[in-house]
Amino acid sequence: MVRFLVRAVVAALGLALAAYMLAGVSYDGIVDLLIAAVVLGVVNAFLRPVLFILTLPLTVVTLGLFLLVLNALMIMLVAWMLPGFHVAGFWSGVGAAIITGVVSWIAAIVIGDTKQPL
Repeated sequence: MVRFLVRAVVAALGLALAAYMLAGVSYDGIVDLLIAAVVLGVVNAFLRPVLFILTLPLTVVTLGLFLLVLNALMIMLVAWMLPGFHVAGFWSGVGAAIITGVVSWIAAIVIGDTKQPL
């Protein structure tokens, strides 16, 4: 449970940074941002593994680059589900996926969890 909360906070920081850096990503308030981070964690825990398996051939052909598209789609799905979190389009989703991924990677290094990124 603590690990999930840490991941949610890191995701919220990543989404906040994405909203700060990208014009196409925004949120209405801090509560909406935290809810978006928790929903993103749940979506990544349950839906992303299924989609990963289904798109594995495409991921192999693109040398893993399709995972970025998959991450962008997960962020766009969260934006579609929540009225307080907004992603303007696909490229904004890709940018948010990159920024959130980098923040997660840095947090994993700082926290010391080298087995798997947050």
